[in-house]
Amino acid sequence: MSFSYWEHDSWFSNIDFTVVGSGITGLNCALQLKTRYPKAKIVVLERGLLPNGASTKNAGFACFGSLSEILDDLEHHSEEEMVALVRKRMQGLDLLRENLGSENIDLQVNGGYELFTQNEGKLYDACVSKMAKVNTLLNPIFGEDVFSITNNKFGFGKVQDNLIFNRFEGQLDTGKMMNALLQKVHAAGVKILNSVTVNGFVEGRDSVEVETEHFSFYTGNLLIATNGFAAQLGIPEVKPARAQVLITEPIPDLHIKGTFHLEKGYYYFRNINNRILLGGGRNLNIKGEETTELALTALIQQRLEGLLKNTILPGTPFRIERRWSGIMGMGEQKNPVIKKVSKNVFCGVRLGGMGVAIGSLVGKELADLID
Repeated sequence: MSFSYWEHDSWFSNIDFTVVGSGITGLNCALQLKTRYPKAKIVVLERGLLPNGASTKNAGFACFGSLSEILDDLEHHSEEEMVALVRKRMQGLDLLRENLGSENIDLQVNGGYELFTQNEGKLYDACVSKMAKVNTLLNPIFGEDVFSITNNKFGFGKVQDNLIFNRFEGQLDTGKMMNALLQKVHAAGVKILNSVTVNGFVEGRDSVEVETEHFSFYTGNLLIATNGFAAQLGIPEVKPARAQVLITEPIPDLHIKGTFHLEKGYYYFRNINNRILLGGGRNLNIKGEETTELALTALIQQRLEGLLKNTILPGTPFRIERRWSGIMGMGEQKNPVIKKVSKNVFCGVRLGGMGVAIGSLVGKELADLID
């Protein structure tokens, strides 16, 4: 691909910072860079027509983890590390609201609920027995108890009689969030180039050569914010994790309101515009879902439909309107990887399925790695 003088001069010359990935993390990184360096020339590269990871494909949960997820975290992290993870997620959500405004992202704090299947009696009992301890650990962040027990007022089928309630959990409109963020980045003078796949990079003494599918160019600094796709650019701490999602057509008199978790958070659903949005199921084939292919599988889609029919909407007719998938970034630890890769290359990745919660903060911290 060859560029005219005007194209090269306006878009590909004298670039101070290039951000790879136009999701929540990448765009917040660009905004923070523009705040710190107002005169800098900043370019964001995006492989898709829209952000191609999970930022425009997630379920829109403004959450920090169900009780069973937090207890699972305590199996692999210290108490201090778990509390730090939750605090970082809350700080990220606060920054998201501060940057974009609650109305612009249609933020609703309707609370979150965790369901337990009929076969999860032991898990439910374990969560109840450890609820007070977790509430105590999280009290310095929230100033009151986070988790409590409530009844199954929604009529869910084939689950334990009681649910665990989290009054601090919310939901937002992912499309409105990303639209507001894109508008803010454009207004700041950041250039965003879509349908540009970065294949690699070569670092020189004072610059980085960025190699894309069709052309190469030089930038002063390269910041990688591709999360689930980060391994393709040499960040080994991240594994891709595909999330499959579906949404129903509008359901008359839908009585379900809030965000909901099932089976340790491997399934999640919510109400949106009188519909049910449901996602998850990668636990059915963990290795198979460690992929960057945006596709659907019959195994998981059939399981999602079964949950709708038997658990979420028993006795209520529904039709599926749309299905999709997105790519998350996972790893052995849930802490994001925010580091200096080399002299002029940096990364902020491995958001662990919590991109809505921590993406804004990770983007800011990524930009702040620049000396």
